[in-house]
Amino acid sequence: MPRSTVVRPDEIRRHNLSQVLQQVHRRGALTRAELTASLGLNRSTIGDLVGDLVRRGMVDERVPGGGEKAGRPSHVVAPRSDGPYVLAVEVEVERIVSAAVGLGGRVHVRHETVVAEPSPAAVVAQIARDAARLAAQMPASATLVGVGVSVPGTIQRADGLVVHAPNLRWRNVPLGAKLRSRLGDGLDVRIGNNANLGALAEHQRGAARQLRDVVYIVGSVGVGGGVIVDGAEVYGAGGYAGEIGHIMLSPDGPECHCGSNGCVETYIGEHALLAEAGIEADAFGPAAVAAVLADAEAGRQPAAGAVATVATGLGRTLAILINVFNPEAIVVGDTLAEILRIERERIEREVARRAMAEARGAAALLTPALGRDASLIGASELAFQYALTALIARDRAHSSPG
Repeated sequence: MPRSTVVRPDEIRRHNLSQVLQQVHRRGALTRAELTASLGLNRSTIGDLVGDLVRRGMVDERVPGGGEKAGRPSHVVAPRSDGPYVLAVEVEVERIVSAAVGLGGRVHVRHETVVAEPSPAAVVAQIARDAARLAAQMPASATLVGVGVSVPGTIQRADGLVVHAPNLRWRNVPLGAKLRSRLGDGLDVRIGNNANLGALAEHQRGAARQLRDVVYIVGSVGVGGGVIVDGAEVYGAGGYAGEIGHIMLSPDGPECHCGSNGCVETYIGEHALLAEAGIEADAFGPAAVAAVLADAEAGRQPAAGAVATVATGLGRTLAILINVFNPEAIVVGDTLAEILRIERERIEREVARRAMAEARGAAALLTPALGRDASLIGASELAFQYALTALIARDRAHSSPG
């Protein structure tokens, strides 16, 4: 017999509850009137759904100042600070940042650890320690509902396999499976590429919040990117889209660790910057990068020349992105944001030379509103993408018919 297409009332209710929770998570405190307008439901249904979420401990509801009699103001619905939260983690070459992030994207507590050797075993052990440390600092009523991890590498999104993270020296590391085994309790664990997650965060909570077509390019040791098209993240068939660092700028250029030559990363990554500034390879690191940027801003050579050279490469890269994606904006992050700040005029001049006039006029060059926390916040958003729906589905016992 053909499967019935009739949607049961309890399924409709769970969908509507999830939609209300998504709205409050994405937009923060909202009035019942705003929820009614954005979701197209009637006021009594919104009131019933909000009451259900309040009983579940997910949101709070209050009456604005002036009291109930001041023109019957619409109740304000906001995320609970002691409600569900996710563990967001950013894994970098030299540090691990972990944070407990609540509904609405609020970072409640965070912890940063310097790592000497970021082996998979050491990273998993540190994340487990951080999960326990942060949980101990959260209110007793707060519940961990998911984990999101940002990694600078190529990720198989379906199962959290880190296919290749060259700067971590990882290949085919089942990070998702390792964390699920270590953290236990049936926790949902999601792994994402750092640049894709940065794009997600800036689009939902940062510089590109009101935009629908955005490219995010991030550059430190490596160079990566994330793409938003018509409001949706672009991941590609296997989840590997956004490898901006491996667009070829010149077939005769420097050898890249990916096996090709002349990749973007070899021209605008931090190693390229330091090499142009005459820094020896054994002195590479964040302190050396900061010193070169400071010298360049002061006009001292060879740092100023190095930054100018990288800026030219960055301008050419941005022109390619504009020609391919025709974005409303490109958000430039990490060290590349500093290059843009110091050499914006040079970069814009290069973009004007290389990008199609019809497309470049629409593309603003922005820096991240979330700063270096973009990937961390993106990791929390990745976790919440799955956790919010799961929260409603598994908590159906609280639902009343409606």
